Amino acid sequence: MRKTQLPTPLPVQQYARCVNDANRPAGYIGDWPTAGQVYLVQVRPHARSGQPHVHVMGFYAERPYGAFAADRFEEVATVWLN
Repeated sequence: MRKTQLPTPLPVQQYARCVNDANRPAGYIGDWPTAGQVYLVQVRPHARSGQPHVHVMGFYAERPYGAFAADRFEEVATVWLN
């Protein structure tokens, strides 16, 4: 029996409200969240730093990267899926 467990995303849907839509980077190509709106998101750790980043489902982002800092959002709800 193997003792290695592969990481799998939890079976949840996360919703978060944007609290900070300021400081859009120059040259950012893609959708940008609006303060006060609630979005379906996934919170994942950054590959290099391990810090949590928020990915907004359904957003298009070409560059630099389609994730936002976790301090731009506040968690509203987490719904466990069966």
